[in-house]
Amino acid sequence: MVTAHLRAPVVVWPAGLILLLLSIATATTIGPSDVGPRDAFAAVLQRLGGPPSQLSLLQQSILWDLRLPRAVLAAVCGAGLALCGVVLQSLLRNPLADPFILGVASGASTGAVSIVVLGVGAGAIGLAAGAFVGAVTAFGLVLLLAVAAGGGIERMILAGVAATQLFSALTSFIVFTSADAEQTRGVLFWLLGSLSSATWRDVALCGALVVLGIAVCWARAGTLDAFLFGQDAAAALGVSITRMRMVLLGVTAFVTAVIVSSSGAIGFVGLVLPHAARALAGTRHRVLVPTATVMGAIFLVWVDTAARMVIEPQELPVGVATAIVGVPAFVVILLRRRRAT
Repeated sequence: MVTAHLRAPVVVWPAGLILLLLSIATATTIGPSDVGPRDAFAAVLQRLGGPPSQLSLLQQSILWDLRLPRAVLAAVCGAGLALCGVVLQSLLRNPLADPFILGVASGASTGAVSIVVLGVGAGAIGLAAGAFVGAVTAFGLVLLLAVAAGGGIERMILAGVAATQLFSALTSFIVFTSADAEQTRGVLFWLLGSLSSATWRDVALCGALVVLGIAVCWARAGTLDAFLFGQDAAAALGVSITRMRMVLLGVTAFVTAVIVSSSGAIGFVGLVLPHAARALAGTRHRVLVPTATVMGAIFLVWVDTAARMVIEPQELPVGVATAIVGVPAFVVILLRRRRAT
């Protein structure tokens, strides 16, 4: 008899991809402008060389330049954060691990604030580039601290906690000592997560790195399965512990860095979605990785859409919205797991 977990690749993935496309199409039509999903598809086809749509130039610009890149970037960020959560929870054998455990988000925040408030780089680099540099710097510091302390997963986590506190303190110090009221409000909104400034350039950059990360992690699915049984068991199965750990940690760090540099810190996606995906697809990473990425993409598209509309005409930071939705969902998952055990 075929089990539900074995049916997941056949049933869940195609259905999930179709639902993702429909979600993106629907999200682009929600807002003040009176357009529907069919109009969204018509506008995209026209841009790709298809027949002309019946939309006005203003409606085409709203769909193509504002809403569509935002919805696609939300899908990309959701997929990337869910992927990083899956990998880190398996690699660190910690069900509470999320993409920000290595200090990447705090480092990105410091980098972004340094650009906006202090003017570091004299305009040569933008906020996204500054955030990426800060994220990579934080990850490098975590590696140095972990190696200096003797290596190991526990020391890596402790180094990540230390780096998070350090860069959070630096960010707060810069904001309180150098920023005016307007800069402080803008920085705070970005730190809480925002996709309002999404562009096709952001989509291309994040999308390329997230797709690469998915490919690498899916190719190493057997290694991730081995890590679930512990470091000694993985070594007995022929896994190069140090090399594979560095490869997978590096992939998650760079994927998280590029996401944070484009959208700010969006919490709970990388924590909650891996657990939901395991409940649906099981623990085999060959199935789990694509399932979690599709679920993460759909989740963030709809949460971002709700964040745009819930306090209209103002906009709720998407990081706040994911926390509001994510906390109850995480409680439900924990209660279901308790009953299952």
